[in-house]
Amino acid sequence: MDLALSDEQRLIAETAADFLAQASDSRAMRAAADSADGFDRGLWRHMAEMGWCGLQGSEAQGGLGLGWVELALLQEQLGRRLACVPFFDSAVLAATLLRTVGEAGSAVLAGVTCGETVAALASEASGARAQPLPEGGWRLDGHWQRVGSAAQADLLLLVAQDAAGEALLLAVPSASPGLRIAPLQTVDRTRRSADVQAARVRLPDAACLARGPALQQALARTRDLGAIGLAAEQVGVAQQCLDLSVAYTAQRVQFGRPVAAFQAVKHRCAQMLVALEGARSAVHGAAAVADTAPDDATLAFQAALALCEATDAAQFCAQEAIQLHGGVGFTSEYDPHLYFKRAQAGSQRLGPPAWWRERVAAQLLDTPAS
Repeated sequence: MDLALSDEQRLIAETAADFLAQASDSRAMRAAADSADGFDRGLWRHMAEMGWCGLQGSEAQGGLGLGWVELALLQEQLGRRLACVPFFDSAVLAATLLRTVGEAGSAVLAGVTCGETVAALASEASGARAQPLPEGGWRLDGHWQRVGSAAQADLLLLVAQDAAGEALLLAVPSASPGLRIAPLQTVDRTRRSADVQAARVRLPDAACLARGPALQQALARTRDLGAIGLAAEQVGVAQQCLDLSVAYTAQRVQFGRPVAAFQAVKHRCAQMLVALEGARSAVHGAAAVADTAPDDATLAFQAALALCEATDAAQFCAQEAIQLHGGVGFTSEYDPHLYFKRAQAGSQRLGPPAWWRERVAAQLLDTPAS
């Protein structure tokens, strides 16, 4: 498999890097992160106008019809700038699930593709129940914890169970009576999450987009594909940590010489680069495989490889950036601590690396011999 980027893919990466360097520089990112809802709506509008929200959507739906390699390139640049937009939750996770469940999700997907609708997915619930009503429709009750971008979303995709224990996917407008969204104070203020509580929320029949084994399979595949997108974002975090460290040590003078001239500092930056490039290769490889519509086992393996490599690289580069910045590395005036927090929060977002490694181990070792 040839993993070299095409001219079009390089142009996408360069255009995204140049745009976000201005639209989501450190000052703009901090201003958005400190705002009431943590949502840079101006940046989101520009991204929607450029077609980013519909990067993978079909041209018939108003999308660009591109693949996971292009999405990974975009996610890397968004992670590099800690862009305060719900792109991962809406355009990656929610949109992927809506495409996977088929025709039922098409009506909802159209708004997500053009960026007019921000969607958030809550796949894990605490005792969530959906009961059919005698007059038609559904009554929804339940609690979903730590839902990414829930407070910024127009539409929530909530997974619940019916009386028989079968899983259902319900499209719930965020303004629905009986629905309560409680924003959380989290480590990473550049990406918001919230608890969602539903009490006697009434929904029409059409709110149920998928159910049963088909939904469970769609959720599993969405998680694996989402892991590739999240891994690409972590690569962007690692890249910016390296860039910040190189720039700072080049201008910081000690004993009459730039700190970057000392061999120990060079070695630490070189180790960051090695971790970064290894993770980037894993992510690009996983994205390229995802574009071939692989079977579930292959996708699960590639997703785990990419996410574990990228998470390790992001955490390593973030902690090294803090050390190479010396005493100011952890202060609020400098950015490394923001990237450290994103790396830490991202490491738990779709499950910790240990969970992904255990999953691969079970896949490789626990399958009975034929």
